[in-house]
Amino acid sequence: MKKKWLTGIFASVLVLGACGSNETSEESGSESGDKVEWRFGHLADENHIWHKTALKFEELVEEKSDGQMEITIYPNNSLGGETDTINSIQAGTADMVISGETLQNWAPNAALMAVPYAFRDLEHVKSVIEGEIGEQIKQEIGEEAGLKALYYHTRAPRNLTSNKAITSPDDLKGFSMRVPNVPLFLDVWQAAGASPQVMDFNEVFTGLQQGVIDGQENPVDLIKSGGLAEVQDFVNRTEHVYSWIYILVGNEQYDALSDDLKQVVQDAAAEAQIFGEDLYETEIAAVEQDLMDAGMEFVDVDQDAFREVMTPAVEASLSSEQLELYKQILAVE
Repeated sequence: MKKKWLTGIFASVLVLGACGSNETSEESGSESGDKVEWRFGHLADENHIWHKTALKFEELVEEKSDGQMEITIYPNNSLGGETDTINSIQAGTADMVISGETLQNWAPNAALMAVPYAFRDLEHVKSVIEGEIGEQIKQEIGEEAGLKALYYHTRAPRNLTSNKAITSPDDLKGFSMRVPNVPLFLDVWQAAGASPQVMDFNEVFTGLQQGVIDGQENPVDLIKSGGLAEVQDFVNRTEHVYSWIYILVGNEQYDALSDDLKQVVQDAAAEAQIFGEDLYETEIAAVEQDLMDAGMEFVDVDQDAFREVMTPAVEASLSSEQLELYKQILAVE
């Protein structure tokens, strides 16, 4: 850094009177003229779609910026859990994160990103993300959480894992389970008869191993990524949530970029979006097979029964504004 600083002074002496500091900043591609370094933390492991896509995004940004930007990726919650990383971004000690419905703790309408039995399938999810409702949620995240969404991943449906087969809500009596820090998830699983508790994902494996919880719910890719086949026997196909998740950067970090580097980030994000979608198509079926090969049994459940007990809890948990958005989501073709 000292060598770079001295070089900058020498260059400015040579061109004294010919150009100002603003021009130097613009030519360098960043507002300060220094190399931009971002720290990107997420919860998935190195083999997960999110991480592989993040690596592609990193590669594209560094290539398109001619090395003016550098992104270091920290998988496996190595910068802390999802909420911790968001707090770190807001404090300026991290820059990027992958997050979804947890954002409702800052931006209430982010709860609509993962409402049980609100979405019919992934095509329904994509129609919402790329329409007016998705734009409204993204804008609120920017204003209330201070985070800018760059690209997104659709997610495999969330399923309940356990060490006994669960086919209906009747099987949930006395069943202790982990949910993420999403109040709505607490409400709907309590309504279904379980005993849910909030826990960061990085604590789930140990919680299951030690019997602190009996089960948890997540898409199959995170079930595999978290190594849960070692401590759970069944994947119960509740498919209670179809959803999406954003790759986000702090507003302040993004706004500090020059216009040229903002364009670099946007272009890289658009390419990463396509890369991630292609990965999803090829990998989710393989993930299910891997879980079966690891000894997990997939169980068909009475989804209508789960929908019936959860829907009143959903409607009771939503604010009037959220409830209106929920109804709009149900109506999207």
